[in-house]
Amino acid sequence: MDFLGNIHQYYERIAGLFSNDIGIDLGTANTLVYVKGRGTVINEPSIVAMNQKTGQVVAVGAVAKDMLGRTPAHITAVQPLIDGVISDFEVTEEMLRYLINKAQRGHTKLLGPRVVIGVPSGITSVEVRAVRDAAKNAGAREVHIIEEPMAAAIGINLPVHSPSGSMVIDIGGGTTDIGVIALGGMVNARNVRVAGDRFNADIIAYVRNEHKLLIGAKTAEDIKIAAGSVIEGMEPLRYSVRGRDLISGLPREIELTDQDIRQAVAHSIEELVEAAKEILETTPPEIVSDVMQRGVYLAGGGALIRGLPELLEEVLGIPVKVAQDPLTAVVRGTGIVLDDIEAYREALLTSDEDLAPHA
Repeated sequence: MDFLGNIHQYYERIAGLFSNDIGIDLGTANTLVYVKGRGTVINEPSIVAMNQKTGQVVAVGAVAKDMLGRTPAHITAVQPLIDGVISDFEVTEEMLRYLINKAQRGHTKLLGPRVVIGVPSGITSVEVRAVRDAAKNAGAREVHIIEEPMAAAIGINLPVHSPSGSMVIDIGGGTTDIGVIALGGMVNARNVRVAGDRFNADIIAYVRNEHKLLIGAKTAEDIKIAAGSVIEGMEPLRYSVRGRDLISGLPREIELTDQDIRQAVAHSIEELVEAAKEILETTPPEIVSDVMQRGVYLAGGGALIRGLPELLEEVLGIPVKVAQDPLTAVVRGTGIVLDDIEAYREALLTSDEDLAPHA
């Protein structure tokens, strides 16, 4: 076995000279791409614009996002990932092909890239295979899949191989992944469908019900970023919002405050906090003790919501820290895994080597 292992490592070193290594944070809202030796080179919305008449891809990423709500009838801008998992296989494959090709532009090599992809915790084996197959069809030579809380913990340099436990809450666009990690594996994990997109939907519903004004998802996202706050006592925030009056059908402008946003997202934030409490309640007490000492780390775009760390700290009774550059924590973790696949073999959800007998 040692001889075969040495042969495999030698092959990987040789193959590495002729291919790129790419890490992908496959998110509902945004997909980030890391290229070994160059860092994070792509951060684009997970949106694809399709021509319904021809079935062709019109645009991917930022260009497609700009088309949301502005396309003619025969062009639709769609999110191929719902709640962090593939809802449209063909469109996801096209998106991955576009991102992989863009990441390699000017650095194309003889072999397809070796890819590590971060996915939500708790996804099924069928969903894992769908991600793997989409990446393979998009040109990847070798695919490894890792759960996002683990990738985030690696990306923010937590001691994942240590017997001492760590806890990460990764708040993305479609899902929030809560993971407790020790000895290179997930001790406890939960995936909840409360994240950035849910907060946007809450804001849209609140503005519609309270102000009889119709706004889109992009406007809701802007409101959340500009005036979102989950605790009182912070600096008052205001944001002017334009939309269509539901009664007159004409354009109208209103002003929202941080108090409005708190009311809009209160129920969702409560669900998120309860999920974190439940994870702690079902985690072995020795590891909870470690977490109390080390603290809980927040990653993902939701970590930037004003007041969320303070609220969680007050409810959980544990220090809560926002990871440095939380938006890129997962993709940085995939990059570290790429540097030494063998060292993180136990942390991988699955890899090509695991699936080879069944391929």
